[in-house]
Amino acid sequence: MAIVDLLGWAGSALLVYSVLQSRMLRLRVLNLAASLALVVFNALIGVWPMVAMNVALCLINAWFIVTLLRSRRTGRAFAWASVRPDDPVLAHFLARHGADIARFCPAALPGPASALHALVLHDDVTAGLVVAVPAGPDGWHLSVDYVTPEYRDYTAGEFLYSAEGPFAAAGARRVMAGPELAGLQPYLGRAGFTRGSDGGWQRLLEPAAAEV
Repeated sequence: MAIVDLLGWAGSALLVYSVLQSRMLRLRVLNLAASLALVVFNALIGVWPMVAMNVALCLINAWFIVTLLRSRRTGRAFAWASVRPDDPVLAHFLARHGADIARFCPAALPGPASALHALVLHDDVTAGLVVAVPAGPDGWHLSVDYVTPEYRDYTAGEFLYSAEGPFAAAGARRVMAGPELAGLQPYLGRAGFTRGSDGGWQRLLEPAAAEV
């Protein structure tokens, strides 16, 4: 098989693999790579309509990648909404994602009435859930920090633990996570938590943003 044919098959296989991804940034990056390979392949064999189509796909994917990365940097991709433990919207979210949440966060859900329950929102979509219980006068102990797979390429953690997030709004100065959340260790590090000698993590928070 000629190298040109291998390039065509590889580009086609990568294109199929890309659309199987649930994480949006990964999908767009892989789709861009596949489209670039198919631009070269179709140019080499002289199929110009396919060259034009794949060039268009490259531009579309590049635009979405830039938009996604820009929204991550600005921190404006997310919002949050407080819910009660018996809220039907929370019950629906747990029914759909409870098994996946349990993989990372083994706490029983929903939490007690004193706990903070906050849905993580992206535009009109419920993208995640945070649950924490009070721990001292200015702290919260994290039970759940979960985002659905398609939004894990976004920086939800930067928003949740910022001055605009639910913890700062509740007056928290620090958020703690115990060793039971070991499955979140890479994420907690990226979200600004530091690990203690007891195997847990702690994140100091900025004060809540002042209202204008």
